[in-house]
Amino acid sequence: MSKVQEIATAIENGKVKLIEELVQDAIDSGENPNSILDDGMVAAMGNIGAKFQANEVFVPEMLVAAKTMKKGVEILRPHLKSGSLGKLGKFIIGTVAGDLHDIGKNLVALMVESSGFEVIDLGVDVPPEKFVEALNEHPDCKIVGASALLTTTMESLKNTVEAIHAGGYKDKVKIMIGGAPVTQDFADQIGADAYTPDAGSAASKAIELVS
Repeated sequence: MSKVQEIATAIENGKVKLIEELVQDAIDSGENPNSILDDGMVAAMGNIGAKFQANEVFVPEMLVAAKTMKKGVEILRPHLKSGSLGKLGKFIIGTVAGDLHDIGKNLVALMVESSGFEVIDLGVDVPPEKFVEALNEHPDCKIVGASALLTTTMESLKNTVEAIHAGGYKDKVKIMIGGAPVTQDFADQIGADAYTPDAGSAASKAIELVS
């Protein structure tokens, strides 16, 4: 097994205590840092996302895999070419106004970041105008992700999409939505560009939207 494959396996298995040493060893052995990132780390998180969609792993396994990758990235970061970590562009994410749930949103943020996006996390209870302000601050952003975990805050999703469109970003950014009560039909009704049911598919869809 190559050192890059060892890193990928460690991330998939959530070997938090081993990852820093494995990454450092790969760097010291002359492995290409971008290969470690893409072929090792990002590939591993892609596998984890696929397994999650297939119900082969669950939220705890995804979280520990993402944590393992983050520790590995900190060792790798000084050796990467500028822009490698956010090479797919910026992704603004937040839970909409009136909703304080963040586990799903955090998981999507981790998976999207692991896939190569620079994530700007606005947190929870985010009013529509704050999404627009974030887009004004980051005009090169490619995707906005908004989540609602309550049926009572689905209206906030609609308001958020309307505000982004009204702010002049209708044809400039893609809007992804998700959350327990959300459906594809609802996404179509409010004019969102994509709906995904879980974090693994959110990362895959984000890549699809910018490719």
